[in-house]
Amino acid sequence: MTTIPILYEDGEALVIDKPAGLPVDRPKRGGPCLEDHLDELKLGFQRRPVAVHRLDTDTSGCLLLARNPKALKRFNKAFEDRLVAKTYLAVIDFKPAETAGTIALSLSKISSAEKGWRMIAAKKGKPAVSHWELLETIGEGDRVRSLIRFRPETGRTHQLRVHALQGLGAPLLGDPIYGPVRGQNKGAPRTMLHAETLGVERPGKGTITAHSPFPEDFVRAGLTAPPPPPASEKDDG
Repeated sequence: MTTIPILYEDGEALVIDKPAGLPVDRPKRGGPCLEDHLDELKLGFQRRPVAVHRLDTDTSGCLLLARNPKALKRFNKAFEDRLVAKTYLAVIDFKPAETAGTIALSLSKISSAEKGWRMIAAKKGKPAVSHWELLETIGEGDRVRSLIRFRPETGRTHQLRVHALQGLGAPLLGDPIYGPVRGQNKGAPRTMLHAETLGVERPGKGTITAHSPFPEDFVRAGLTAPPPPPASEKDDG
């Protein structure tokens, strides 16, 4: 069993470096998931830690775990009050026209027998806001690849995947749902999204900060690890 790297640890929190391909919750069809690793993540505590938020199965990087019920309640409130700052790295086979911007597209869930469920941009959906910046573009002509840093203000399901597609004009590389053909990965064995940093403000206590290393498959895609973003990058709104 793979040992999960730990990026941050104190008496009430763990931030782990979740591997790509590992679901946070047990899939309906069964199979490995984060739960299989919770005993090893007790680290001397009696209780198993609990995931405070979710990352898609394909998404790698920073995942916050609470080490006791009181901490879980505090962290849930921090997410509600937007005291959590997160950055993500994403790969698209496209060069945006601009180098930075903000995408504000409300999201709604739809479902069909043919395609299953997915999120779409809809005026009556839940508000979703993502800030982004272009970090690197490689290649030329119609064979370009860009590294994007996202800083989401909200945390809607599939937010960055839909915002990349409809806000930047291209799906995340390897995305089987929002990519060109459902069920077929284009150019990557997983959706190329990485939870790069996580910061949680704790009134009266030190801020939780974690940074996940640049993924090896991003390097294999030809991209270069960027300098970490400033720790203070957080929006109050």
